[in-house]
Amino acid sequence: MLKPILITLSVLTVSVPTATATAAQAGPRSVRPAETVTTIQDWSPCPNDKIGMECADLRVPANWKKPEGRTITLKLGRLRSTGTSEGSVLVAYGGPGGPGIAITQSAASTWWTDLRKRMDIVTWDTRGYGEQFQGLSTGLPCVWTRIPLPDLPQDDADFGRLSDTNRGYAEACRLKDPELFANMSSADQARDMEAIRKALGDQPLNYYGASYAGFYGQAYARLFPGRIRTMVLDGTWSHSAADWTDELEEMAKSNEQAMRRFFTWCAANGCDDVPGLWRELIARADRTPIPTTTANVAYKARDLQSFALSHARQGSTAWPGLAEAIRKAAKGDASVFVSSRGSRYPDQATGVTECADWPRFANLKEAVATTRRLQRLAPNTGTANTMASATLGCIGWPQPVSNPPAPLPKGLPPMLGAGAWGESDAVARVLSQVPGSVTIYHDGPGHTLYGNNACARTHVNRYFTDRTLPSHPAKC
Repeated sequence: MLKPILITLSVLTVSVPTATATAAQAGPRSVRPAETVTTIQDWSPCPNDKIGMECADLRVPANWKKPEGRTITLKLGRLRSTGTSEGSVLVAYGGPGGPGIAITQSAASTWWTDLRKRMDIVTWDTRGYGEQFQGLSTGLPCVWTRIPLPDLPQDDADFGRLSDTNRGYAEACRLKDPELFANMSSADQARDMEAIRKALGDQPLNYYGASYAGFYGQAYARLFPGRIRTMVLDGTWSHSAADWTDELEEMAKSNEQAMRRFFTWCAANGCDDVPGLWRELIARADRTPIPTTTANVAYKARDLQSFALSHARQGSTAWPGLAEAIRKAAKGDASVFVSSRGSRYPDQATGVTECADWPRFANLKEAVATTRRLQRLAPNTGTANTMASATLGCIGWPQPVSNPPAPLPKGLPPMLGAGAWGESDAVARVLSQVPGSVTIYHDGPGHTLYGNNACARTHVNRYFTDRTLPSHPAKC
């Protein structure tokens, strides 16, 4: 069995309401405006803490357009500087919904040791992602689960059924807390970041955003461009394209490059038959799904493309297994692709934050035209693991796209990006809009660099402490 690693957008969806919720996750509650906290006064040991992390609550508006209305709780975590503090770095890990406090606690000894000599490390559990994500902030009281992405609709009636199905999933959650459901975009997270910045003492922001949290950073840069001291975008993608169609094409071309990198390796390592087998396999799977020995599990072309991409991006350690999986599937048995985490994993499903952040198809004509264009650009990978496939789960969603992609404003300070294969190119497209910015490239597999690449970590730490960027181009 291949061991899949999902390094595309981590996207989730909701199904049915949960029966219980913690106090922080409770549904709508009327709160007097005076209860909104603008400074943090009571730091205390975090629950079950073993590393000296302090926690505090910060109340913010559920709807930032109604600052005098209901509030929700953000749980903040802080690791104090081990030396004389020169400020703080606000950290988020993406997901969306990655629990900042729990992840920081688990990563403190490897990620943040050197930076803590001069800076406090501050994180938070993002709004809406509560107990199921190990989060301690106000959460949507719903059960969140992964479901397979829908297929491309075949006709207008199919498009309508998909819209109705997606709306049904979303409504099960939305009705539990309509206000919070409507205010979970990356822009809402960015406004929470600004509240945290002010509560910490109103100093200019230092921010590290990994993976999906890079979109929080891009949203913050659009909303509060004059309040940034330093910003690092690590292993993320562009939410700042002037032309969204162009960005979709770049996603598809990056995926195609990952697969071609694997084929190049095959040409020199005894599996030169695999590229041809692969093209025959996905053509056949589009007509008839490839069976497995698991009951009721068979894979269509996009399923196989998504699995293969996941492994192609892992590099040479995964490539022999991928070659063998393709050979077996070409003989009619795709069982090697079946994961213990579910029959369709690692294909994507979609959730509240993603559907607020990314454009979705308005009609069948648009969906078909985009799909065909991406398939021409990426014949081996198609639309798999792009937002063109991920947002099929947003068609019919009961909330509009409230935070669409948009270019960054002028006047931002130089920023630092980082990423491995594919990711560094996407980050560079974002930072090309910010004069003086630099992206750290890693010519190898992986998702984000700071945690597992000492060279990149040194550059990032120096940037945060001294505002010193590496020379361009920077390679680690």
